[in-house]
Amino acid sequence: MNLADCFLPGEILIPRNVDLRRWAVIACDQFTADPDYWRRVDEYVGSAPSTLRLMLPEAWLGRADAAGLEAAIPENMAACLSEGLFERLEDSFVYVERTLSGGGLRRGILGLLDLEYYDYREDSCSPIHATEGLVTERLPPRVRLRKAAPLELPHLVVFCDDPAMTVMERASANAGRLLYDTPLMEGGGRVRGRQLRGAGAQAVREALEALGDEDVLRRRYGKTDSPVLYAVGDGNHSLAAAKQSWEALRETLTPEERQRHPARFALAELVDLHEPDIRFEPIHRVLFDTDPAPFFEAAERWFAPWKGQGRPFRCMTAAGERVLTVDGTIGECIGRCEAFLEDFRSRYGGAVDYIHGDGEAASLCRAPGRAGLLMPEMDKADLFPSIIRSGPLPKKSFSIGPARDKRYYLECRRIL
Repeated sequence: MNLADCFLPGEILIPRNVDLRRWAVIACDQFTADPDYWRRVDEYVGSAPSTLRLMLPEAWLGRADAAGLEAAIPENMAACLSEGLFERLEDSFVYVERTLSGGGLRRGILGLLDLEYYDYREDSCSPIHATEGLVTERLPPRVRLRKAAPLELPHLVVFCDDPAMTVMERASANAGRLLYDTPLMEGGGRVRGRQLRGAGAQAVREALEALGDEDVLRRRYGKTDSPVLYAVGDGNHSLAAAKQSWEALRETLTPEERQRHPARFALAELVDLHEPDIRFEPIHRVLFDTDPAPFFEAAERWFAPWKGQGRPFRCMTAAGERVLTVDGTIGECIGRCEAFLEDFRSRYGGAVDYIHGDGEAASLCRAPGRAGLLMPEMDKADLFPSIIRSGPLPKKSFSIGPARDKRYYLECRRIL
């Protein structure tokens, strides 16, 4: 198969004659524990056209009016279509330049992922591969919404492993007409998009085809029986929901309809893992309401079979800390940490929470009745080899920069 066929140009909708500062809103799964963030966004948007009315922030799922807000989303999407809010780009990519909150630049290419080449199950060998395990209870609300929605809004970020950055260089060199250029609300930086079509889009596809060449993959990873060209960085649950929706719909279609139905594809931004301003940050584990006294001894016993010179991580309680080092891929290391905490919790009680930031995690671990693991740093270059060797990483394995640098909803695509 030609792995370039997994990511294609297609029909993309760009909003016109709207205030893009109010239109573009950050991904629904951000700031879930910060209701003030979403209150400010709601007040800022007001009655202006906005993607806030085309999705449901997960921070609002517990609200009394959440069901009504969700039910209104397909109607709001239909109104945007009937009012002629969008310009329709045909057979196009969008070359995206995102100025991050800290001033860095992230380049990307917006296009269509073919869901026939994606499988989120852990034993999958699909060319479009999940990077983390899924929290299955997060899927039904997303599947339910997608089934009724005439539009999709992407916050998916999918990585390619291109050390020479040939794909992004081709996109940058061939990008044409300016489609949008706007600051983003709440300190989210700025985003700029240019159309890629015709010879420009073909140049990107040729670069992707070269990246997926069998000899290239063999030299890089040492195996080609399960090639991975695309790894889902952000939006694993949204892409899994799209896949579930497509599998259900596919059974109602003829073979000819399956080839061209818009729901077969999901809009996503492709980003090169090797972009300088792509940074992976570990997500630490803190065990609350437990007995920390046996924590160090238990950890020493648990990790003894894998003790080596590989990946150091910190075990912490109020009594101090110890550094342990284990061998294996980053996925194997995180999986062993998860298994240890589950075993310890079953013996000594407690609940695990996932914490961003070394300082915050260390401070939490030092309180009475707590213990934790500060996870090892993850080298970006480890991502693809780890996925190919041992499958998706455990849930909450890493974060791609701070929340404000996640993708904002802006472009749309018809799926019904």
